[in-house]
Amino acid sequence: MSSELAAVARAMVAPGKGILAADESTGTANKRFTPLGIPETEEMRRNYRDMLFTMPEFGSYFSGVILYDETIRQNGRAGKSFVDVLQSDASFPGIKLDTGVQPLALAKPEEKITEGLDGLAKRVDEYVKLGAKFAKWRAVITIDEKTGIPTDACLHANAHALARYAAICQAGGLVPIVEPEVLSDGNAAQSIETSFAVHERTLHHVFNELHRLNVKYEEMVLKPSMVVPGQKSGSKASVSEVAERTLTILMRCVPAAVAGIAFLSGGQGDEEATAHLNELNVLGKKLGAPWPLTFSYGRALQHAALTTWKGDDKNVDAAQKAIHHRAQMNSLASLGTWSADAEKGLVLSR
Repeated sequence: MSSELAAVARAMVAPGKGILAADESTGTANKRFTPLGIPETEEMRRNYRDMLFTMPEFGSYFSGVILYDETIRQNGRAGKSFVDVLQSDASFPGIKLDTGVQPLALAKPEEKITEGLDGLAKRVDEYVKLGAKFAKWRAVITIDEKTGIPTDACLHANAHALARYAAICQAGGLVPIVEPEVLSDGNAAQSIETSFAVHERTLHHVFNELHRLNVKYEEMVLKPSMVVPGQKSGSKASVSEVAERTLTILMRCVPAAVAGIAFLSGGQGDEEATAHLNELNVLGKKLGAPWPLTFSYGRALQHAALTTWKGDDKNVDAAQKAIHHRAQMNSLASLGTWSADAEKGLVLSR
């Protein structure tokens, strides 16, 4: 089992490939449908995922897809299960295992804990039987300098939950994606210096707990946020500064044995997330970063496709071209070869 999980983890971060985060809950998917006038039904959610997963050359750009419970049990429009659709294109099916965030007891306001550990081993066994090869668990870290959060208690609680989840996954036959997200969107107002400090504290806690619970680094993928200022901070960091600060934290905190790092987009714009990833790879090659640096984006991959599709079958081809373009751009960025010319369609080779 050990070597099998390590092989899957390495394949998840193969050169030029990333992971599509399509694990939006029913509520989140419906919220994104509402402004576009798309009916909030299981059928439309299925049709939307079908449009994404049947994109031409899907497996050339996506090593895997994080699915929601509803999706991993569905068939596509052609009658084939989504698990089989992905596997036939050499893309691993994955599953979101956490059950969302709740207020952390006896903590400061706005501090959250991710839940879902109860009965997790049984759910892992069920999803393995359904065809899942990897899983995801997201911890949410909020920064508020006025109230002094995050506290060490919050960081420790979330790191311990991530480590327990990762250990249960590896014991049950799934590669865990470990996702500690330091929030920068919404009402986040922290400076990039504060973001840097909290990212460092967060990752130290996470890897201390992973080590304590005997999680094998070779059999996991880290999904961190990038070090950016909060969207309400009023400041803007350059692409090079984001890459330098993010890579500094990773080199300090992440063991070389980790199979790979697949960043979340965290509310960044489509092209912004691509540019940051590209610069991280350019700098990573110069500094000898020991792990592959790739993407596991949700909105930054799907936004253009969703707004083009709008629930209309007539728009499927155009929507697939939109996500294909973003997949190509992020593939180039994961190799450090993306450019503005590539974004305009002038350079498409990898």
